[in-house]
Amino acid sequence: MTHWGSYTATVTGNRITAITGHRDDPDPSELLGNIASTVTHRSRVTKPSFRRGWLENGPGPADRRGSEEFVELEWDEALDLLAAEIDRVRTDHGNKAIYAGSYGWASAGRFHHAQSQLHRFLKQAGGYVAGVNSYSTGCSEVIFPHLLGNTFELYRKHTHWQQLADNTDLIVAFGGIPTKNMAVVPGGITVHNARPGIAEVVAAGTRIVAVTPIKPDLKGAESADSQVEWWPIVPATDTAMMLALAHTLIVENLVDEGFIATYTDGYDEFAHDVLGLSTGAPRTAEWAESITGFPADKIRELARNMAAGRTFITVGWSLQRSKYGEQPMWAALNLACLLGHIGLPGGGFGHGYGSMGDVGAGRGMTPLPAFPQGPNPIDDFIPVARVSDMLLNPGGEFEYNGEIRRYPDVKMVYWAGGNPFHHHQDLDRLERAFSAVDTVVVHEPYWTSSAKHADIVLPCTLSVEREDIGGSRQDSHVIAMHALLSPVGEARDDFAIFTDLADRLGFAQQFTEGLSPREWLEKMYSTWAVEVGGSQPTELPNFETFWQDGDVRVPGADSARDHVMFGQFRADPVAHRLPTPSGLIQISSPVVASFGYDDCPGHPTWLEPEEWLGSPLAQKFPLHLIADQPAGRLHSQLDMGEISMAHKVSGRERMRMHPDNAKERGITDGDVVRVFNDKGECLAGVQVTETIRRDVVQLPTGAWFDPQILDGRRICAHGNPNVLTTDQGTSRLAQGCSGAHALVQVCLLGVALPQVQAFEPPVIVSRKRD
Repeated sequence: MTHWGSYTATVTGNRITAITGHRDDPDPSELLGNIASTVTHRSRVTKPSFRRGWLENGPGPADRRGSEEFVELEWDEALDLLAAEIDRVRTDHGNKAIYAGSYGWASAGRFHHAQSQLHRFLKQAGGYVAGVNSYSTGCSEVIFPHLLGNTFELYRKHTHWQQLADNTDLIVAFGGIPTKNMAVVPGGITVHNARPGIAEVVAAGTRIVAVTPIKPDLKGAESADSQVEWWPIVPATDTAMMLALAHTLIVENLVDEGFIATYTDGYDEFAHDVLGLSTGAPRTAEWAESITGFPADKIRELARNMAAGRTFITVGWSLQRSKYGEQPMWAALNLACLLGHIGLPGGGFGHGYGSMGDVGAGRGMTPLPAFPQGPNPIDDFIPVARVSDMLLNPGGEFEYNGEIRRYPDVKMVYWAGGNPFHHHQDLDRLERAFSAVDTVVVHEPYWTSSAKHADIVLPCTLSVEREDIGGSRQDSHVIAMHALLSPVGEARDDFAIFTDLADRLGFAQQFTEGLSPREWLEKMYSTWAVEVGGSQPTELPNFETFWQDGDVRVPGADSARDHVMFGQFRADPVAHRLPTPSGLIQISSPVVASFGYDDCPGHPTWLEPEEWLGSPLAQKFPLHLIADQPAGRLHSQLDMGEISMAHKVSGRERMRMHPDNAKERGITDGDVVRVFNDKGECLAGVQVTETIRRDVVQLPTGAWFDPQILDGRRICAHGNPNVLTTDQGTSRLAQGCSGAHALVQVCLLGVALPQVQAFEPPVIVSRKRD
């Protein structure tokens, strides 16, 4: 199992020679092609490795992280040194000095999930500072509980694609429905039904309006061109368009007043703002035209069409990854409320269609085999995207969701299963943050930039080198993940590493419960079988049969195909009242308003970001960069893989650019260019295409960070856009990631093209001894 699909492998000797998707999968992902070529790649970490300066001088802040040589040690000495350092930090500074948010996907698998292993270990060692929310949905996870109370349906029980095909007249997709994202689900996906689902919607004749600067890529729905309208909006202005649509609905008496009165609270405050009654600035279609770049007449026409038939409004996760990212999430929900279609088949509101492969799967939330972690004795936390702030400002105050909190004084960063030098913003700042602590520990199969910026790097296995159980909460199958290959070098799985560390620290029995990895798998499966199937789970085989067969279908996997999100609430808002202050959908929120945040007031409104094409900064940096998810890999995983490399241009990340912008700069298709602003610079290979709005460039995230000096300027030679993005919270409410947007300039390279060094291991040197 991988996050992008389950598969069967053919193994010859100790090599994978062929991979095929699961027999039940109608749309297996091409990303499976990244696996075989990366197992023995030269970037594998093969022995425990310590940064030479840390090994020779001891722990402490160090600005040489990321550039210094490493020394390889034997496992026993490495674990002795690490155990002693964990003990020093918790004894001298307390467990609040250990940060182990360890945000990241790691390899799929329910037992060997790296973050779960790390958290169980450190909880038993006295606790750690945690990270909350996510880079993808940091705003949604904070704002929607204020508006809807229970967000279970919003994330885990979406309206099924079939419901949309059968009942929907119009889908308005803010952020589009990018099918490139539909291969991926955290924990894995066996049956990819999202692209077939959107194909059914198109085949049914549903009209789709895709509001996005990037042309829709509805692969699998080739007949969509006649039914999918591309509205190439100015990036980061979706909220303005939503408010103008709301204005038209209000002034033309198209609001479903019955729905507003029965199912919502706070409409008047929102309507007064939209109409300009309190500000003198009504959010008319003409007002929005000057911001969004779309004619006022088209905006008004769309509002009328939305009110004329069954309409489904979906907003992509990506829209929240910008300054004031809470606003488009909230405004889209309010727009759906004004139409009154929430809870009706094929109508209402959706969150993330096209952002993940299980959105619209309609299966609900299935219990899974789980590796227990236990409680964390430390209650300190940070929003995950504020890690640099924490490390650079120990003891500093920050606001979050109505609270004033303080950043802990962290001395040790422990990362297992992630690559922050991929997904975090302003990588120069992240380097400074990592240099401020005493010790950085990383478990990694590969020499990523995160590993190169660590003090202690422990080589861990890939999922193909160990046994596990795969599955995700909306998948149809649970997968027996057989070990396919012997580990490369001296790699060990995280459970083995933490078992040995726990033994040195005195709690090995507590950590392992006396069970081997295989015994843990049997226990997890048997516990899950009882939970899912009852005390006599006749539908489910025993562990031995499951392991031999290779998978088991989850009982009732398709039981939610007829589910309509918030259908029960629609049918009876009293019996199924929402856990909000009013029991209703909060069009305005008195709770959020009470926080007094000028960057997230009590109802959605237009707040002008610093970086967009209408800002003064655009005079200096006239192109709006969108840093979205890549098509050729998951985040930065297996970036050296065959499929990922095929998506690059001259070995650099591919950047899409409009022909007019390319011509103005003398750039042609296939050129390598410099992409820069005041924060940093990277190289990228250009694809000249009309599938992107003029004055917008698209450079996906995930190219392994490759800092080099070029022409006297520090750059990423590989194309990581996070050297260009701002490390700033979305607002004081959510403090989410705002790294999807940046203003940049682009020019031809002008010097010799440097070699990509991202996949090269660091220099390994012999240990100095007295």
